[in-house]
Amino acid sequence: MRRLLVAASAVLVWSACASPPTPEDAGGEVAARPPIVLISIDTLRSDRLPAYGYEGVETPAIDRLAGDGVLFERAYSHVNVTLPSHASIFTGLLPSEHGVRDNAGYRLDEAIPTLAAELNRHGYSTGGFVSSYVLRSGTGIARGFEIYDDGVGFETGRQLGQNQRAGADTLAAASEWLDGVAREPFFLFLHLYEPHAPYAPPPPFAGRYGNPYDGEVAAADSVVGELIGRLEELGVYEDALVVLLSDHGEGLMDHGEMDHLILIYREVLQVPLIVKLPRGERAGERVAANAQLSDVAPAIYSVLGLEPPEGLAGADLLGLDEMAAGAPLRQIVSESVYPRIHFGWSDLASIVEGDLHFIESPDPELFRLSEDPQERNNVIQEERAAARRFRAALAETDRTLTSPVEDDPEIRQRLESLGYLSGGASGAAGPLADPKSRIGVVADLGRAARLIGSGDLTEAEAALQDVLRQEPQLVLAWQQLGDVLERRERPRQALEAYRRAFELSAGDAASAGLKVAELLLLEGRVAEAREHALAVVERAPMANDVLAQAALFENDLAAAEEYLQLAIAARGPQVAPLITKLAWLNRQDRFEETATLSDEVLAEFGERGDRGILGHLYLYRGTALAALGREPEAESAYREAIALRPELLGAYSSLAFLQALTGRGAEVGRTLQEMVTVNPNPGAYAEAVRALRAMNDPRSADGVLGEALRQWPEAEELRLLAASR
Repeated sequence: MRRLLVAASAVLVWSACASPPTPEDAGGEVAARPPIVLISIDTLRSDRLPAYGYEGVETPAIDRLAGDGVLFERAYSHVNVTLPSHASIFTGLLPSEHGVRDNAGYRLDEAIPTLAAELNRHGYSTGGFVSSYVLRSGTGIARGFEIYDDGVGFETGRQLGQNQRAGADTLAAASEWLDGVAREPFFLFLHLYEPHAPYAPPPPFAGRYGNPYDGEVAAADSVVGELIGRLEELGVYEDALVVLLSDHGEGLMDHGEMDHLILIYREVLQVPLIVKLPRGERAGERVAANAQLSDVAPAIYSVLGLEPPEGLAGADLLGLDEMAAGAPLRQIVSESVYPRIHFGWSDLASIVEGDLHFIESPDPELFRLSEDPQERNNVIQEERAAARRFRAALAETDRTLTSPVEDDPEIRQRLESLGYLSGGASGAAGPLADPKSRIGVVADLGRAARLIGSGDLTEAEAALQDVLRQEPQLVLAWQQLGDVLERRERPRQALEAYRRAFELSAGDAASAGLKVAELLLLEGRVAEAREHALAVVERAPMANDVLAQAALFENDLAAAEEYLQLAIAARGPQVAPLITKLAWLNRQDRFEETATLSDEVLAEFGERGDRGILGHLYLYRGTALAALGREPEAESAYREAIALRPELLGAYSSLAFLQALTGRGAEVGRTLQEMVTVNPNPGAYAEAVRALRAMNDPRSADGVLGEALRQWPEAEELRLLAASR
């Protein structure tokens, strides 16, 4: 069904006009092509805003928009996670139609028309400015934007949703762009990540509200107020079409879930939606008819006088009241597939029709929203006919959860050869658990994530092991355990945890597959690392970095360059591919370029906390500086590499070589002794032996080798060194 929709949507049928309406056509009251501003405030519940009756927070900017525009009292998201929801906003399609079902592993099909692409095609300058790594350009969500600023600071070891930037910083980037386009038709997409967890409102909002969620709502409102002020300064607010919405709500423990990944009760699906029309048309109106986020794009097309693409799930927001009069009640379909993908539990589906909300699950529920907005009283036994009708409607909607693996025979064959398609959570047979009956496990995982964030890795590991004893099929728990074990410098065990996550997902968990590839490469298992990287590279572009490193290992500089270009093009704020490029430059004796690029990477990296990733950068930088005769700087670089990554054996041996070359032979022994003391394993001793032999000190090399063989007589690497004497 999705492919048919893509094919149908690819042919746009615009109105008979060759161009948008002229001012005369509109009676001279509205600009022919008004400025368009779409503000998405992530994770904002409608019932936590004064415009919707809440009294616990002040939001003067959103209140102003509501007064200047049309407020939709009951608007619903189609999905409870960020990327698929924004895909629905931009395409007017359901997640099952546009194919983006989760925040990771999916990419918006290039054949599907998007709002930004169509506005750009009709003469609009388009700029997108986002505050979360989840909406990075590599997901396809940036298509149609001439400028797409996704420069969100990325830190390794953090969950996708934790990589974010403050809304004020995102607005600053957007304001600079606005200065250059204000006198022409423009489409601005501004995405704010407050009030997404973790809730940490900035001053003065942190002290103003006891509830940190409310504090972040107020912080987001402040950014909206600054944007409105900027639009007024530029003289475009009055003529602008401004849409304010959220992609989904937040649980806040109303039904046992703090955030929004699993359940789809009203608090997660109902979102604010306000449309300010040019020159205050319909200002102050409130629309009671049910709306959905896929209605947004059709409404914008309508204001511009453009016929929307065919086959959309959405309708024109601005005509909902008329459409509702005398027509059957519309059914708004929503889904939650996150529990299926990441937990191996049942997915959920939902229909809102009029006052009824039906949730399909192994234990289905039906609520009357007007009399039970908190959804505490399941009336499915009283409304059995309605429940049957909703089930039938959902059965007619193709909600098949296909994975990228199933869509690509080559990837599937590769995964089969690696042994990952023998079953697992995604392909489990038999009855699946109802997510609401297991929601306590989500809280346990949240506790583990907080322990990881605070650096208490011992307790985090224990917490995750407890979760896995209860739910051994949880992909997410295995991934988190892999992260903890990796941070605790137990790479072999981390590899097995990531491998288990990849296996349970039947190859769907591309991020886990990428970690398997990275750790295999660290072990020197280059062929295995390459196969795993190839299996996930279409869904995890940073696998190109692993492929580049594998090519360097085999001294294939041309292949390494090809993979590096792909990795760098898709890296966003990640610096890992640039560090690999340093090694590639050194292999070609391009040491000046290495020194310059390493300076640039360090400047870009700034004050981020995950500095361990820079260990190899300082090693490669030291090699280049030593070759350029800048010995003191080279020594400093090697020592920084050792401080950041004490297990980086090459940094010790390179420092020892530098000490020998600069006539400090007495220091060589101390450096190599530090290496084997900090890393008491056969590999470290073998590195010391090779270094001493290269420095023409066979006597010392033999002494170190003899000591190592006494400790590890069966170590193959040491035995090979002994045989080569």
